[in-house]
Amino acid sequence: MGDMTNLYDLIIIGGGPAGLSSAIYGARAKLKTLVINKGTIGGLVNTTREIVNYPGYPNISGSDLMLDFKKHAEGFGVEFLRDEVVSTDFSQEHKIITTKKGKEFSAKAVIIACGSEPRLLNIPGEKRLQGSGVAYCATCDAEFFEGEEVVVVGSGDQAIEEGMYITKFARKVTVIVLHDEGVLDCNKVSAERAFQNEKMEFIWNSTIEEVLGDENVEGVKIKNLKTGGSTELACQGVFFFVGMVPSTHFLRESGIEMDKRGYIPVNEMMETNSEGVYAVGDNRIKYLRQVVSAAGDGAVAAVAAERYIEELKAFNTNILQSEKKVLLLFFNALNNESLAFSTLLEEANQELGGRYKVVKVDMATKKNLAKKYKVNSVPAVLVLDKGEKIKNLCYTADKENIKSQL
Repeated sequence: MGDMTNLYDLIIIGGGPAGLSSAIYGARAKLKTLVINKGTIGGLVNTTREIVNYPGYPNISGSDLMLDFKKHAEGFGVEFLRDEVVSTDFSQEHKIITTKKGKEFSAKAVIIACGSEPRLLNIPGEKRLQGSGVAYCATCDAEFFEGEEVVVVGSGDQAIEEGMYITKFARKVTVIVLHDEGVLDCNKVSAERAFQNEKMEFIWNSTIEEVLGDENVEGVKIKNLKTGGSTELACQGVFFFVGMVPSTHFLRESGIEMDKRGYIPVNEMMETNSEGVYAVGDNRIKYLRQVVSAAGDGAVAAVAAERYIEELKAFNTNILQSEKKVLLLFFNALNNESLAFSTLLEEANQELGGRYKVVKVDMATKKNLAKKYKVNSVPAVLVLDKGEKIKNLCYTADKENIKSQL
């Protein structure tokens, strides 16, 4: 790639709380960092009118919190690009990212933080009437239903909390719930507030079959799950809050492992199955999808990426570019046996005239090389030539035995 301005240490795909946290940690570590985001910085959090459980912010809007995140990242020199990633190549040391506008970028490490998007029920009328009464974001669209009747589909935190927000504008909000009367999937505080809201009504044991209307929403067809009967309810708007799907469709040909829903499995370091590529936030398999957990993901991934880049640089300098063959020693600095073996190895090499270059790797802090060479226990020594393994040395406390193996 000829354009050096498109070369980065770290590229983050997505500008929500996970991506922005990654950017803050990455740039603070002096990594040249770029965030590519296809929409407004902050992602879906921008549609949250009120956040009351993010530490240090007793009450703040999602958009204001994300603005603080972005300002923090900018203070460390993070670059931002509004564009959409359409393809990736993670097969080489430098990962290639191509955007919808035809730009190509290269990075030593990539963090996938593209988040998720509302799941569609794909019932008759839903897609056809999107933007004409069918909506998925109360903060974005509730004001358009001033004095009208609205249906909310779903009973989780998002559905109930957004439904209460819609009551500030609508004359009535009817919530369609799959469960028996009184059973909601949201937290207890939101449920109690919803039941006390005079503008909210509930239709239990039911689901929505069709959105009715020609050019605009005029009503919905509702099916009772117990009786099997269907009824129609007049309304001017329908808000769907029935879950999310990960926005990982652009990764289908990337080699990144995903489950059948498109979520990415990672380890405790947020590593994917592709070296130097990490996944954070709502697009990964996880238990809790909240701003605070997304921020934690981002911090972990950025620190792991920084260490990966450091190890990559050290590998290239100390091993690939070494004129001598390398003795790659994996040890544990807190283990006396490891330390004693390290000393013996150094002495043996010196007595052989410094035939080899000794490179030491502490397994406690640098795990990427161990994973690369499939080393699981210490002390362990590999003989390398330009990075290619020639052989493993057998562990011994006998210096002469070590020399005989060399």
